[in-house]
This record gives sequence, C-alpha cells and structure tokens, in this order.
Amino acid sequence: MGRFDSAFWKFFPCPVLLYGKRLDLMSTNHLDIGSLYMVFGFWSVLAGTSLSSLIRWSLFNPGSKFLDPVCYNAVVTMHALVMIFFFVMPVMIGGFGNWLVPLMLQVPDMQFPRMNAFSFWVLPVSLYFMVVSAFVENGVGTGWTVYPPLSTFSYHGMCMDLAILSLHLAGISSIFSSINFMVTITNMRSVDGHLLALFPWSIKVTSFLLLTTLPVLAGGLTMLLTDRHFNTSFFDPVGGGDPVLFQHLFWFFLDLVYLSRFMFLVYKKKLLMEMWVCSMPCLNIGFLGFIVWGHHMFVAGMDVDTRAYFSAATVIIAVPTGIKVFAWLATMMGSKVSTEAPMLWKLGFIALFTIGGLTGLILSSASVDVTLHDTYFVTGHFHYVLSMGAVFTILAGFTHWSPLFSRVMMHRQKMKSHFIAMFLGVNVAFLPHHFLGLAGMPRRVVDYPDQFWFWNKVSTFGSHLSTASLLLFVFLVWEAFMSHRPVVSVRNSSSSPEWSVAVNLPKHAALESAKMSGGSI
Repeated sequence: MGRFDSAFWKFFPCPVLLYGKRLDLMSTNHLDIGSLYMVFGFWSVLAGTSLSSLIRWSLFNPGSKFLDPVCYNAVVTMHALVMIFFFVMPVMIGGFGNWLVPLMLQVPDMQFPRMNAFSFWVLPVSLYFMVVSAFVENGVGTGWTVYPPLSTFSYHGMCMDLAILSLHLAGISSIFSSINFMVTITNMRSVDGHLLALFPWSIKVTSFLLLTTLPVLAGGLTMLLTDRHFNTSFFDPVGGGDPVLFQHLFWFFLDLVYLSRFMFLVYKKKLLMEMWVCSMPCLNIGFLGFIVWGHHMFVAGMDVDTRAYFSAATVIIAVPTGIKVFAWLATMMGSKVSTEAPMLWKLGFIALFTIGGLTGLILSSASVDVTLHDTYFVTGHFHYVLSMGAVFTILAGFTHWSPLFSRVMMHRQKMKSHFIAMFLGVNVAFLPHHFLGLAGMPRRVVDYPDQFWFWNKVSTFGSHLSTASLLLFVFLVWEAFMSHRPVVSVRNSSSSPEWSVAVNLPKHAALESAKMSGGSI
C-alpha cells in the first residue's frame, strides 16, 4: 500500500497538506478521510460547474445550436446528479463530519475506521460510472429525477444502467457513513445528549434520516432496474404498474437531503443562542421532512384532499425553519458582527436561504404550484435553497476551519473579494429565473421565445461571474499552500471544543476517549 501511495503522489503531485504532511491515501484516520472527501468534492464541483456553464452557454441566445436538445438534457441531468450526490452530500456530511465530529466529541477516531475508509472509496467508483454513462450512446437525458417512462423506455441502453449503478454505489457509501456517524455519536460521546454541540446533533439527525430514506430510493432504483431487464411492471401501466409510484419513492428520499443545509455555526465568540432553540427545530424539520414529499407532485393527479394535506404540511415546516433563522440572527444581537470571510459567507447564506424559503412558501400552495410547476421559478427556488444554501455553508465552514487542519491561512482580503464576486454572481444568475418562471418559461428546454431573451442574457452573465469566482477560490487555495502563511494563534478557541486542541495536533486528536462525569467532561 505504501508503494502505491508514493507512486500516486509522484505522478499526481498535490499541495493538499494535513498538519504539514501529505495526505495518506491508504489511511483510516478520520482526519485523512475527511480531507479526501474534501478533495473529492472539490473536483466534483469543478465538473458540475463546468456542466452548468455549458447549460448557460446554450441558453445565451434563442435558437442557439451550441448543444442539441438530446445533449442538453444529458448535461442538465449530469450537472444535478454530480452536484448533489458527489459534492453537497460528501462534503457536508463526509468531509466536515469526519473532520469535526471526533474532535467535538474528543474521541481518537470514528467508531469504525475501516468502514469509514470504505465509505469514501466507493464514491470515486460511483462517480466513474456516472461520468462514463454520459459518454455511452446519447447519455442520460431523463432529468436528475430519472422518472419512468423516460428511464425505462426512452433511455433503454447501457447509459441508464450505468447511472443506476452509480446511484446505488453512492447510496451504499452514504448508508455506511451514516451508520458510522450514528454509532460514533451515540456510543462515544463524552457528554449527555442535551449538552452535545449543535454540529454533532445535526450530523446525527441527518444520518438517521439518510438511514431511513436511502433504502427507499435504493428500492425504487432496483424496481426500475427490474422493469428494464427482468420484465416486471412496477412502473409500467401496461402491466398494471404506476409510474407515479417512482415519484413517491424518489421524493421521499430527496426531501430529507435538504436538512443538511442546517449544519451551521455562527462565527462569534459567544455561543449559539440556547442550544435547545436550535436543536429542537432541527429535530422538528427532520420529522416534518418525512411527510411533505408530495409537494413536488401536485400535478401528478393527486385528489383535492391529498393536495390540501401536503400543502398544509409544507407551510408548517416553515415554522421551525423560521425559528432557526431568527435564532441565528438573535445570536448576533448585542455584539459586534465580524467582517471576516467566514461570517460574510454565513450572512450571505441567511440572506439567500431566506429568499429561497419565501419562494418555497409560494410553491407550497397547490393551486399556485400547478401554474409554476416545471418552470424556471422552481429552478430558481431550489437553487437558492439547496444549491446556494449548501455552497455558502460549505465555503463558510471551509474558510472557518481550514486553518485548523491545513495550518496555513488564506489571504484575508482576497477571501472577501471572492465572497463579493460569488454573492453577486449567484444572485445575478438565479434571481432572473423567478421572473422567467412567472412569465411562463419552461425548464429543461434548450430553446425559448425571443421574449425571454433579456433575462437569459443576464442569468448567463451571472453564471460566468460565479464560475470566475470559483476559479478565484481555486487560486486562493493554491496561493495559501504556496505562500506557507502559518497559523500563529486562534482567535475564537473557546467557542467550540475542536479549537481547544494543541497547535501541533497529532494524527489522533485524543489518545483515548474523554470520560463522562456528571454530564460534563
């Protein structure tokens, strides 16, 4: 194994360091695994952003021939699947979870280190099959929801099978990772549950939700596979099946992925306002997430009573969400708000997430959703909530915690410039989507009438600005490692237990687990 590791870095040199040492590819240590998740997510977001640039180039002018319709749908599908399953979920749960949970619990490592390594190394194989599927035949153009009959009859070749295999492997990775986090936080914590930090709480809740919903998605994908190759008729009306059944299975899982956006800590010396004020809404959102999946299916033939129920449940979920937002804002009251880059990213997250939440309330009305369904209004909504909310949270966490793990500092002023460019870029890119949707422009269509020309131009310029800001971030990371600006001291070392470790942190943060005594360490 050591020979392979040395040979890999000989041909693929990488500046990514962990406590001044090169990453160990064969390691089972939680710090190395977390960094591998981060590197993997970094390359995935570059691929996903490149695909989004192709989408916006195709929509720059009406009648554009940049991509033909079949290729355009394949690019849209690949962009969404790569960003969700290979960037947002691995980085927010696998990356930050492996970095921080053992440190916050003050334990040597995860409960199952080898399972932890297995969970990561399944992902590159999964991504490989997903990328290969794009180059087989015409690619997967079903849309990221892979609804039948598109995924059964329209795309009946090997490309769809490779995509299903890729999603299965990504699900296996998440299931094993969730088991590891659940057992680690439950069995190895050194304090009572009500004294646990907010981040381990959110990881535990998200892991539980993934464990309960990922098998549902896996079952749906398996049924899809048997419909394609074993003459079953789960989703084929000719044989007595129902294609709407797959929508129920798919959205039952995807609604719970949104909870990961709440992995948020305020960058201040004071503690987050009343832990229970933030942990209880997290649990409430997790519970309500089980019963609101139908708001994606208001036009799928639901009766009036069912639509009324899902509409009411979707409105109710705004209550704990609003409590969390006001708790974050209340934490900043009475103190000077920092202008450091991590705080800017978190303020940006609150602003964007609030806009996305308000547009979600509009779509929660079944009668309004019938008009706006499958328009660019929906595209703008979920990009504000899931896409930009997740990206801003990830960048906030990375800029906040990267000095702890890399031992180098990124350029402070340039990080602020990066935030300004990204904030402007994403708003210019996705705010016009709401205007296009209200005007009736359908999504997943490569051409459009001339009346939508202006806002598509504006959106394309914003997309290119956000892509340029991503390249600026790549440069800032490279420049930080090349400049070797060491971390001398930590400004907020008392705000969270992971900052209490020594400056020269060993491979294992703690040689033995902390002992619980009277509810405290």
